[in-house]
Amino acid sequence: MNEIAKIRPQAEDAAEAGTLPHNIEAEQQLLGAILTNNDVYDRVASVIQSHHFYEPVHARIYEVAAARIQKNALASPVTLKAFLEDDEGLKELGGPAYLAKLAGAAISSFAARDYAQMIYDFSIRRELIQLGRDISDKAAHVSVESEPKTQIVEAEQALYKLGEQGQSESGFQSFLRAVTDAVNVANAAYQRDGGLAGISTGLIDMDTKLGGLHKSDLLILAGRPSMGKTSLATNIAYNIAKTYKRGTLPDGSEGAVSGGVVGFYSLEMSAEQLAGRILAEASEISSHKIRQGDMTEEEFRRFVEAAKQLEACPLFIDDTPALPISQLAARARRLKRTHGLDVLIVDYLQLVRPATAKDSRVNEVSEITQGLKAIAKELEIPVIALSQLSRAVESREDKRPQLSDLRESGSIEQDADVVMFVYRGEYYKEREKPGDENMDAMAKWMEEMDRLHGKAEVIIGKQRHGPIGTIELSFEAQFTRFGNLVKPWQQGAGGDF
Repeated sequence: MNEIAKIRPQAEDAAEAGTLPHNIEAEQQLLGAILTNNDVYDRVASVIQSHHFYEPVHARIYEVAAARIQKNALASPVTLKAFLEDDEGLKELGGPAYLAKLAGAAISSFAARDYAQMIYDFSIRRELIQLGRDISDKAAHVSVESEPKTQIVEAEQALYKLGEQGQSESGFQSFLRAVTDAVNVANAAYQRDGGLAGISTGLIDMDTKLGGLHKSDLLILAGRPSMGKTSLATNIAYNIAKTYKRGTLPDGSEGAVSGGVVGFYSLEMSAEQLAGRILAEASEISSHKIRQGDMTEEEFRRFVEAAKQLEACPLFIDDTPALPISQLAARARRLKRTHGLDVLIVDYLQLVRPATAKDSRVNEVSEITQGLKAIAKELEIPVIALSQLSRAVESREDKRPQLSDLRESGSIEQDADVVMFVYRGEYYKEREKPGDENMDAMAKWMEEMDRLHGKAEVIIGKQRHGPIGTIELSFEAQFTRFGNLVKPWQQGAGGDF
């Protein structure tokens, strides 16, 4: 059964690089198993495809057999003979008689998946070797058009694409398993005395409404400029990172038992600017004062102390501009592998680039939102993506945003599990200040400003697994900090809210 090895002992480039990794016998025996028992194909179809075979003739045999089996037709040495008798490669191996020899070398069906996995692994090894050669050749060829940084990006994308191969869907699972997973989530919340099933944002009313941040969810946080989208996102990121504790999870694995590791893609601001905002919140010193260096000795001491505490926070920032969605996914995957990852934040969605240019912006945004949802499901983490709103908000009397205000709203609204809007009435009211000569209007305006001062709303416009509604928060502009708002009935109750 080693006819192929006799006829083709080496790959075409073997003379310069040695034989590429492969196992001809495994390919022969797997094909034999499929030709003698077509049910074997269903066991291996999710693992290998025709291009994973090293021997081209084997690839063609597998392809023809698969096509017939998918049509509920028999694939055997006799039925395949008519389709392959003119195949030049098969003629070299003995013609249709070779198909009969394959059937004679069949392995037992229970071992078929292991053989398929072996063939797949050898295929990936060959692709890695070829990729390495391509990278080496490109690096050796010096040209103005191909900068080293560009080559690194291309190499990363090629590796990402290779890494995505074979990540087949999990397929159907029993209802028992699905119910068990649902019970485990409910049990986790029950063990916290009716607390959260997800990760706490550090904002009580938001946690109550959302039940925390849930695994595999895509949350869209949208708003007009100056509403505080980035501030709210950094507040949530800081709240999660500073409460991070690692321990043993209910299923026995190691992970975050409180808080979590946060990855923050800051596509608009630099990492230094983002860190400045978080430092302002943590030290309770105006971000303007920090930038100007206009601090008292006591404030500077507080600032340094806050910086020391932040050093231990598992908050990772990537401020690379205009990242394609494919690279964003690859870097998130790498962060989870090296440091762990419990929450991912993207600021903001419209600055992410699609993997390839599309014919319309709507299609590009659709690819990006689908990519972000795929990251959430694959890494089993909540992903918070910030989004801009259209100017339609400004033309209405009531400036509170709604779902139709989302730019390219169709795909964003469809793919998101939660859509939230940040709204600060104080920002708009401040721009309606009447002239000093109109005392009545001025008095009414000041009364409204006093009512709205230091307050913000987060409007939940969509929640796939929970209620919609409005969450009231406090907002301290000087520290760019959102917080829990004390309710009237809590006044004088003591303690922190």
